[in-house]
Amino acid sequence: MTTLTHARVLKIALPIIAANVTVPLLGAVDTAVVGQMGEAAPIGAVGLGAIILAVLYWMFGFLRMGTTGLTAQAKGAGDAPEVGAILKRGLLVAGAAGLILIAAQGLLFWAAFRVAPASDAVEGLAQTYLRIRIWGAPAIIASYALTGWLIAVERTRAVLLLQLVMNGANILMDLWFVLGLGWGVAGVAGATLIAEWGGLALGLWLCRDGLRTAGARVFDLGRLRRMASVNGYIMIRSIILQACFTTFLFLSSGRGDLVLAANQILLQFLEITAYLLDGFAFAAETLVGQAVGARATSRLREAVRLTSLWAAGGAVLIGAGFWLAGPTIIAAMTTAPDVRLAAESYLAWVALAPVLAIAAWQFDGIYIGATMTREMLISVAFAASVYILTILASWGLGNHGLWLSLMIFNIARGVAQAVLYPRIFRILVPDPTPA
Repeated sequence: MTTLTHARVLKIALPIIAANVTVPLLGAVDTAVVGQMGEAAPIGAVGLGAIILAVLYWMFGFLRMGTTGLTAQAKGAGDAPEVGAILKRGLLVAGAAGLILIAAQGLLFWAAFRVAPASDAVEGLAQTYLRIRIWGAPAIIASYALTGWLIAVERTRAVLLLQLVMNGANILMDLWFVLGLGWGVAGVAGATLIAEWGGLALGLWLCRDGLRTAGARVFDLGRLRRMASVNGYIMIRSIILQACFTTFLFLSSGRGDLVLAANQILLQFLEITAYLLDGFAFAAETLVGQAVGARATSRLREAVRLTSLWAAGGAVLIGAGFWLAGPTIIAAMTTAPDVRLAAESYLAWVALAPVLAIAAWQFDGIYIGATMTREMLISVAFAASVYILTILASWGLGNHGLWLSLMIFNIARGVAQAVLYPRIFRILVPDPTPA
């Protein structure tokens, strides 16, 4: 196996960071092109429809993480047939999940609009958007498995290429279909649908070597059970994590429109942080997974050390950047003076967030690589309990109490993961069986 170096970490991480930058750009273009129609309803419809689909697809996000961990371990063990079989299993799950979403679209969309009601105009356009885009469900969910597999085999430049082609084509078709042909909301949905299926075709071509391996192992019951176990823990963990962030937004809304607006802006800082630091967590997934697969303790320690050094350095730089440039970023996000002042008054929290949360984020990558997803679930469940208690204890502090609770939530995740971290070495050297 290739020697672990700083250059190797950056070779994995930097293309992921670059690929992540294209994600918010696409959302901005979608909003901008429908904004040229001169009406509020199309903007709201595209935003609402995109959120509904994001929630539905997010349920299958475990395919990205689980595929990376399992594939990296198979690669580390030198088991080439299993490396290909994991990809095929992921694609089969993605295909089945996508078809289920298509078949259940009527019920799903009905439920979504009961939870998030909108005006007749917005709901009608959103229905149009959703009924076009839902046909891309198999493709977009399959992209999770393809991306996870490419990360595990250290082909992150291919991930960057995939994102650039998909999002670039989507943007060009957005401009053509909406501004050129005047198709409105249906044009935005159609552009995304075509880009998703085109991205799947490109992704399959990029992963063609994995698809050529023998398929006899794909339906091996033991390996299928392990895949289900690993992914099941990730899914439950993700639900708890999402519930905590949703709670933060719900409680923000109870503090008034001004606080809600300020927090919504500041949460974008956390999203930017995740985009920039994900690359080092993904590098940990790959390199830790390979070390576990090879049962190489020293390589595991070095993978953790190198990726964590870069992640910690990046967190400090991002935090400092937010502190210095935060007011300028906030001003670019809103022209409302009262919202600007409110957001700036809580800026210290998002400047601290990268440093306080980096342990939790980086441990996630380490645990995914080791497929210690049960421990991930235990740590987030513990942190969620601490989060609830902190919210209750700090209620009198207002919005500062909410931000304090969110910071403590991430610290608690990191502490719990650090306590459980020694278990990773039991995977490499199992406890001896008593005589």
